[in-house]
Amino acid sequence: MTAKRWMLAGLAILVAATVSGGPLAAQTAIKVIVNNKPITTYDINQRASLLRLTGSRGGAKQATEELIDEVLKMQEAERAGIRVTKADVDEAYGQLASRVKLTPARLTQALNQSGVKADTMRQRIQAEIAWGQLLRARFQSEVRISESDVIAALRKQEDKSSDTSMEYRIQPIIFVVPAKTGASGKNQRRRDVDTFRSRFSSCNEAQTLASEFREVVVMPMVTRLETEVPAPLKEALDKTAVGKVTTAQDTSKGLEVYAVCDKREIASNAAARMEVEDELRNKEGEQMSRRYMRELRSRAIIDYR
Repeated sequence: MTAKRWMLAGLAILVAATVSGGPLAAQTAIKVIVNNKPITTYDINQRASLLRLTGSRGGAKQATEELIDEVLKMQEAERAGIRVTKADVDEAYGQLASRVKLTPARLTQALNQSGVKADTMRQRIQAEIAWGQLLRARFQSEVRISESDVIAALRKQEDKSSDTSMEYRIQPIIFVVPAKTGASGKNQRRRDVDTFRSRFSSCNEAQTLASEFREVVVMPMVTRLETEVPAPLKEALDKTAVGKVTTAQDTSKGLEVYAVCDKREIASNAAARMEVEDELRNKEGEQMSRRYMRELRSRAIIDYR
């Protein structure tokens, strides 16, 4: 579960909301104590008002249980040494404001006009950030998606199984640049790359052409789907015609280019697989989140007044 889940749905209502009456009275009667941490009537009323703005109808009961969960999240985060800074919360608050087309100041004003203090929203953001970090630290290595689960999910989305993907057959070529090479030497290597690219016409002749330059390593040709290459490289490959070479990229080894030996669009469910795997991973993460919270609640001392 992440802060984004509740940041989005329903908050657009906030822009147009006009709730009559002034701010809620600052009632301070203690309603629940969670491991010696009090939750007051004021806290519950504020959270209930926020929930209404975001489309929830659970009222005081839902607000109370959500606040109990947040206390446990923050206490567990503190035990784990996780600290959410004011800057972290400010950034998330700003992102939330931009999603409803407001500045942070205007979001605060809109909340106040609806009887909700900005601190109520900020506390919720802080707890969700801390919880997200806890979940990643504890469960990231445990999330496993089986091939059978992926296949079963794909069968439910047969309309996506016929998607196409771009397949590239490429040949990495490295113009070695020693670490201590000066500016003039680096400039010369760039000129070598430019000459190589202008004369290159076929991957079959890559090794022969490279032999005319010093310290050039021609790697074996490889075949990659678009989902298997970094976005910047995919963009460069898409811009480069077959039989040509991409522009040079600085790497730890020197100047690296890719000869495009072939590229073609093929029937592939790679994109659909990635989407399905993400969905399954999110579901697994949500289940782990619920188990973790049940564990924290089972250990906690929760005193309802």
